[in-house]
Amino acid sequence: MQGGVERLKLLDGWRAISILAVLAGHLLPLGPHRWQGNDMVARFGMSIFFVLSGFLIVSILWRDQNVGRFLVRRLARIVPLAWLAILIVFSLEGASVADWLANLFFYANLPPQHLDHAGHFWSLGVEMQFYLGIAIVVAAFGQRGLWLVPPAALAITLLRIWAGMPTTIVTLYRVDDILAGGCLALIHLGPARSFPARALARVPFWPLGALALAACHAEAGVLAYARPYLAAMMVGALLYQPEHRIRPVLESRPMGYIARISYALYVIHPFTVRGWLGEGDAVVRYCKRPLAIALAFVAAHISTFRFERAFIRWSHRGAQPRNEKASSNAASRRP
Repeated sequence: MQGGVERLKLLDGWRAISILAVLAGHLLPLGPHRWQGNDMVARFGMSIFFVLSGFLIVSILWRDQNVGRFLVRRLARIVPLAWLAILIVFSLEGASVADWLANLFFYANLPPQHLDHAGHFWSLGVEMQFYLGIAIVVAAFGQRGLWLVPPAALAITLLRIWAGMPTTIVTLYRVDDILAGGCLALIHLGPARSFPARALARVPFWPLGALALAACHAEAGVLAYARPYLAAMMVGALLYQPEHRIRPVLESRPMGYIARISYALYVIHPFTVRGWLGEGDAVVRYCKRPLAIALAFVAAHISTFRFERAFIRWSHRGAQPRNEKASSNAASRRP
């Protein structure tokens, strides 16, 4: 990928922004309820998250079309913590067999939906279904199959417009957020001076960011249909504006740390406001939120570095190409 470590830091910064927006939308008071600020900010965070996911997945498969290796590594990244959370929460809350199956196999976001015990797991369903779909495309057509991403994104958006679905959790009407990130990856993997890259280098970042945020409001109207592309342009603009003043913030170590624990934060944070931490009137509950947020960060740190890391390392060793394994084994035998 062009830009190497520096640009990975930038994308980590965006990943941190996405999870912080989701946390703020779910856990903090963001203005009067009638303004619908919480929903807007949480949706904004999810749009960034999906764009980053599409960018990552298309970039990975562009470099390596081994779909078996891809799926093993994606499953190792998502499944262990998700299944652990399901095991604990669903057991405590007495979930039905249908709820267990729909969440364990990541189709809870599809009708009839099963999101009573882990409503935020809808996004994991969108992700996992996208992984499977793009893996099938690459298995069938190889690298050139990734060029189906832009027309697929446009087709999904047109389908949303036709069905009147500005915002939904059903994959068929939501996956253009991820596909828009895939389009950005194709731009970034192409010539550095391509027309889209030059255009992104010139676009004013802050007005674009404000427009992307506005597109996430429940009353955005037709602007909501442009949400995937506005979010992708916002993320992509800074890839081609290396001197922008916000880049040092996004590339900072604190943002990198938040990005590393972001998946665990996402899975864990809604469960920290149950029981005593979720009791009381609005004022009492919000007074408890700093404790809930701190608990989410502590639990996410432990999960990321003490639980999830082992599965990720296993997947990278087990799915490593033979020539890389041989090189690694040879290196380990050197005196």
